[in-house]
Amino acid sequence: MQAKAVLRYIHISPRKTRLVADLIRGKNVNDALNILTFTQKASARILERLLKSAIANAEAGKKVKDVDSLIISQIKVDGGSMWKRFMPRARGRTTPIRKRTSHITIVLN
Repeated sequence: MQAKAVLRYIHISPRKTRLVADLIRGKNVNDALNILTFTQKASARILERLLKSAIANAEAGKKVKDVDSLIISQIKVDGGSMWKRFMPRARGRTTPIRKRTSHITIVLN
């Protein structure tokens, strides 16, 4: 059975988050937690919390008997909406600033 956790509109760029997500894709849950604990990226803390949430969803739904046998079958990082801001520049002009958000989905088997 599958257990799933979704985190939406997190204020971190999808490109930065995918770097860490690629490290744990296809790994055992315990190995993935160890990797995330020792990874020095801001998105590692976010993914660690989301992975723990997916594990709790698997336990609460009684979908899995042994939590240690779970594997991250799918981890997906999609771009969310952008916060659009403008920065003043020389000669009365402006430059757009796009503050990106992410939607992260973890599926465990």
